Amino acid sequence: MNAAASAQDGNSAQTPAAPAQQSDQGTVLPETRVVAPAERPRRRTPPVRVATSRRPAARAVASTSAPAPTPAEVQVQAVASQNQTFDAARQGIVALVGATSTVMSRQNIQALPQGDNAPLDKALLQLPGVTQDSAASGDLHVRNEHANVQYRINGIMLPDGVGAFGQILDTGIVGSLALLTGALPAQFGLRTAGVIDIQTRNDAFNNSGSIGVYGGSHGTITTTGEYGGTIGNTQYFVSGRFMQNNLGIENPTPARDAIHDRTSQEKGFLYLSTLIDPTSRLTFMSGVSNSTFQIPNNPGQTPAFNAFGVTNFDSTFLNEHQNEFNQFNVFAYQKSADDVDYQISYFNRYSQLHFMPDPIGDLVFNGVSSDVYRQSFINGIQEDTAWRAGYAHTVRFGFTASAERSLVNNISSAFPIDATGAQAFDTAGNPLAPATIFDSSSKLGYLFGAYVQDEWRINNQLTLNAGLRFDQMWQYVEANQLSPRISLTWKPYDGTTFHAGYARNFTPPSQVIAAPTNLALVQGTTQQPAVSQNDPVLPERSHVFDVGVVQKVYPIPGLEVGVDGYYKLARDLLDDGQFGAAYVLSGFNYERGENVGVELKANYENGNLRLYGNLAWAKQVATNVVSNQYLFAPDELAYIASHYVYTDHAQVLTASAGASYLWNDTRYSVSMIYGSGLRSGFANTDHLPSYTQVNLGVSHDFYWVAPNKPTTFRFDVVNVFDSIYEIRDGSGIGVFAPQYGPRRGFYFGISQKI
Repeated sequence: MNAAASAQDGNSAQTPAAPAQQSDQGTVLPETRVVAPAERPRRRTPPVRVATSRRPAARAVASTSAPAPTPAEVQVQAVASQNQTFDAARQGIVALVGATSTVMSRQNIQALPQGDNAPLDKALLQLPGVTQDSAASGDLHVRNEHANVQYRINGIMLPDGVGAFGQILDTGIVGSLALLTGALPAQFGLRTAGVIDIQTRNDAFNNSGSIGVYGGSHGTITTTGEYGGTIGNTQYFVSGRFMQNNLGIENPTPARDAIHDRTSQEKGFLYLSTLIDPTSRLTFMSGVSNSTFQIPNNPGQTPAFNAFGVTNFDSTFLNEHQNEFNQFNVFAYQKSADDVDYQISYFNRYSQLHFMPDPIGDLVFNGVSSDVYRQSFINGIQEDTAWRAGYAHTVRFGFTASAERSLVNNISSAFPIDATGAQAFDTAGNPLAPATIFDSSSKLGYLFGAYVQDEWRINNQLTLNAGLRFDQMWQYVEANQLSPRISLTWKPYDGTTFHAGYARNFTPPSQVIAAPTNLALVQGTTQQPAVSQNDPVLPERSHVFDVGVVQKVYPIPGLEVGVDGYYKLARDLLDDGQFGAAYVLSGFNYERGENVGVELKANYENGNLRLYGNLAWAKQVATNVVSNQYLFAPDELAYIASHYVYTDHAQVLTASAGASYLWNDTRYSVSMIYGSGLRSGFANTDHLPSYTQVNLGVSHDFYWVAPNKPTTFRFDVVNVFDSIYEIRDGSGIGVFAPQYGPRRGFYFGISQKI
């Protein structure tokens, strides 16, 4: 078992999401575990790397006679060792005691079909309980929740952005990631359905890098470059990626190639870390993404309005676009002294989205043409401390405070309507000119959260983690909550870990999505809603119960299985959806909601063979819309008020599985996802058909340049069996357009270590 598995034996608090690095030729597939109590971190030497490839004997002989390391190489190793100690201490500060954690290392990701070239959200689909969705609906859902997923990088929470399609984080920067679910400890607030805890790479500072190119079907071309090194006591790493293809957003038709779906995306990442002295270090991280998207067209749509005399418009030639820009910066100071470790961070994030309509076509088909601009700028401070108060207790406490300036502008053109609600015409039969409507909402909002918790190691088998968290929001509404959290971890036998926990959660809505709409501006136009009620979006309050067990099956070495069950009872359940032609989301609340599910997991490794599988059953239902009611039709709103309905992102069965095998520097891999179908129809009373998508990959390392600088060729097939399936069909709550999964695609790549 790798370091992720061994963490269950009592040292997970120091290594929750960063397994020991392995050979570039080895692969480790996702491994699920329940995190056990922490011990006091100890200074370690770097792990010994074990080669698993079968290179020619000449190379092996050469490696044994390598010259002694130079002073510069010794300095690099010494700085790396000190940083590994700080990494272990940082992971002990933000411990994951009592949470269910599934870990993916960098080798896990590289072993998947497409490897680092797969977007981060596609890699996450291989984790238990993660459901695929369209880009317009958030890409993925954890345990049937819409959004409510928190991203952390090196223990620091990244605030929400306003983007709909673009991923700000590139898969290539990930050293390891952990998906945390269940009854989370008190240090995790705000977004609590799942926490994506990312640790940046710690193998990139040896004055080396790589360049690569990857492309294939759908006009895909991707170029990448990265380089990292060590100068004195400072480590640095920089990476960049440029990508273009003709399938930027899911195709609204089952055809192989989408119409008007070109995308161009650029991403960059910078990491700097310097040792101030043996007990402290300073870290800076910065990331940027810039993306442009054509909105794909669905031919054969029927015109419904007369725009400037145009009544016959071919929807094949609509010309809508969306641009997105995101940037974040993090400064972190970390200190270790005696029995206290702490990290204090400043973070900011700028996020911008601009949807540009087809000014004539949108009027012809929808009666409304909306130019939507959203912007958010967040500044904040986060502090986390761990105090080891003796052998049996570790006390953790900290706070987060942030300020957000958001702006939402909507410039719409809409036709006047007559007494019957139809488009108005003058006495000569000509349509009245559309009215221009400008609706703007800006807000300076604040969030504050503080927590304290005690990890009490009652004995070697039993650990109790109990804490309190307080959250306060000052945004479009003001609210607060004191939330108790408690969990119990029990290890009755070696290799067996039970856990049970309870968490009270408080989830504010995203400030941009909660921005109010001035309905008075659209009265008497084709943008006027049938329902005039428009109550503000509220924070969600919930109770979460979680219980599970993970078992190592010693009669079959390398096999580990687990089961986890959860139940959530929510008041003012948050949800959002696309309620118009613009690819932006609007939020609302259900008065009450319930979410229940069971997850089964299995992992197996034997030499160079890795296998894994996940199966999840889940059900989320809710009733009575209590905010932004104008987004709904009157009959649907009335039905939901008197019935529990499935949320649109609820899927009953979700599965993923995969395997990889390494043979003579050639890696073979396969992955699979299955979904029983998201909801559809009136008030989500129906669901789409089930689907299965299988991907294949093969890669080989050639050592033409140097024994430690491989040239890697890879070939991948996405959707091997060319399964044609719908992710969305354009019906259901908050679903505006159909979206299909990708058709079969062939991709080739080459990368060179430098």
